[in-house]
Amino acid sequence: MFGFGVSELALIAVIALVVFGPAKLPEMGAAVGKTIREFKKGSEEAADDAPVAAPTPPDRETKS
Repeated sequence: MFGFGVSELALIAVIALVVFGPAKLPEMGAAVGKTIREFKKGSEEAADDAPVAAPTPPDRETKS
């Protein structure tokens, strides 16, 4: 996804554990998951509501 390997994700998890503590991590994970779901839902709705442009006809050469 972002090019993170297992070692990078483990390092991020350890840093988050030290900074926020074990009690806050489940709450933060739930908040991040909810935010991602809402963002995806909003982007899908925006794509559905976007106006579709009519195709423009190709330029035709006129004979004079």
